[in-house]
Amino acid sequence: MLKRPRMILLDVDGTLVDSVPDLAYCIDETMSRLGLPRRGEAAVRQWVGNGVERLVQRALVNALDGEPDEALYRRALPLFMDLYADNTSGRSVLYPGVEEGLAYLAGAGYPLGAVTNKAERFTLPLLEAMGIARCFELVVSGDTLPRKKPDPLPLLHAARHFGVAPSDSLMVGDSSNDVGAARAAGFQVLCVSYGYNHGEDIRDARPDAVIDSLVALRAVLEQAA
Repeated sequence: MLKRPRMILLDVDGTLVDSVPDLAYCIDETMSRLGLPRRGEAAVRQWVGNGVERLVQRALVNALDGEPDEALYRRALPLFMDLYADNTSGRSVLYPGVEEGLAYLAGAGYPLGAVTNKAERFTLPLLEAMGIARCFELVVSGDTLPRKKPDPLPLLHAARHFGVAPSDSLMVGDSSNDVGAARAAGFQVLCVSYGYNHGEDIRDARPDAVIDSLVALRAVLEQAA
């Protein structure tokens, strides 16, 4: 049973937006320009969630773990950044239930923030293109602060912005990064069952609740104490 929050933060990639089609296109184009094999969307789905820098590193070694050659990485990252700047949202889509879930939260009067590890130069255009930027009073991107999730700093920064205690706050995400950040910040945390968690079942991270669609937020919050 959740405690009714006074403020809610939501992750972006894997929670609100399926951004992998654009990310995979840019990774594959980057690999091709470097003379390396294209990696494919299925692989990229396993690698996202820790920022684009780590995504590029994983693509270069073609694995979740490991470090690429530094000179190769220095060539690859600018290529990817330029490609993604031009391909941030053309293939990305909102997950089913996101529009309805956000509409309920807004109508219920919850202050909302978006907290993501994606850089601001990509986050803000993506939210605008998806038609949901207006839903958020605050957007904390991966380069807004010195540290990003799973560090608690982005969540604590948002709590201070809204003037709400962490214990009265809720993080909604899709990955162990979201759970880890929420636990360290003293937030409650609810996760969606879809999204990007490196192929692991999000229930293994032990969030307070798991839902299959943001539409289910209404039932969860109306049952909260």
